[in-house]
Amino acid sequence: MSLKTFKPYTKSTRTTILVDRKNLWKGPPIKSLTKGKISSGGRNNLGRITSRAKGSGHKKRYRIIDFLRNKIDVVGKVERIEYDPNRTSYIALINYEDKTKNYIICPESIKVGDSVVSGIEKEIKIGNCMPLKDIPPGTQIHNVELVKGSGGKLARSAGASVILSGFDDEYAILKLSSGESRKIRSDCRATIGSVSNSDQKNIQIGKAGRNRWKGKRPIVRGVAKNPVDHPHGGGEGKTSGGRNPVSPWGQSAKGLKTRKPKRSDQFIISRRKKRNKS
Repeated sequence: MSLKTFKPYTKSTRTTILVDRKNLWKGPPIKSLTKGKISSGGRNNLGRITSRAKGSGHKKRYRIIDFLRNKIDVVGKVERIEYDPNRTSYIALINYEDKTKNYIICPESIKVGDSVVSGIEKEIKIGNCMPLKDIPPGTQIHNVELVKGSGGKLARSAGASVILSGFDDEYAILKLSSGESRKIRSDCRATIGSVSNSDQKNIQIGKAGRNRWKGKRPIVRGVAKNPVDHPHGGGEGKTSGGRNPVSPWGQSAKGLKTRKPKRSDQFIISRRKKRNKS
């Protein structure tokens, strides 16, 4: 896919850069592989806002994706590649030999008519799914399971991939795109290749309205508020708050570790790259 620019008829089209999707399927999705999606607007079951700056956005149906890839030894062909409004990557409609159809995360450079298969000791080919122990070190993979049989959890967004570094007893060592290295049991499954739509990171939305279509509402800066509403508020003239950046509830916004310890911490070999605090 390539990027698409626009003639500067308006201020927004002057700066808009989008991904050109002219080669994707133009029609509707398979209805039996979709379900209704209700927007929460950032509210919980009590109707209280728990996630700010969320609106309804454009109405859309959720595409049911086969993250499990449990059609073992059944060859499927890529019938078409579609846009999915619920995720950054594209999805591929797979037509299997047993006449069933499924959506999967579309790998990069896969084409209509290509065949994919899931199972043990399959060919190292883009789109094929197999246990990590059957994949040679140095291979790019995506849609990686964390627990055997739970479905892919790692590397599912546009352009994402994981490098299989090697093996340690019954564990595989993975290098994530964040810089983190971790161990996962080698009987967990993954799909060969990287995720499609790597140009997603180069998009420039061009106007605020496009964010509203996505369900993102504007956020008022803390320094523009009154002291009763935000720790950065108040002051004569334009001030930067006069203190270290914090959330509306006073929690530090730079460098404070809020991640709670998890049982999986023991499998992390090296942490991800530290964020620049400047």
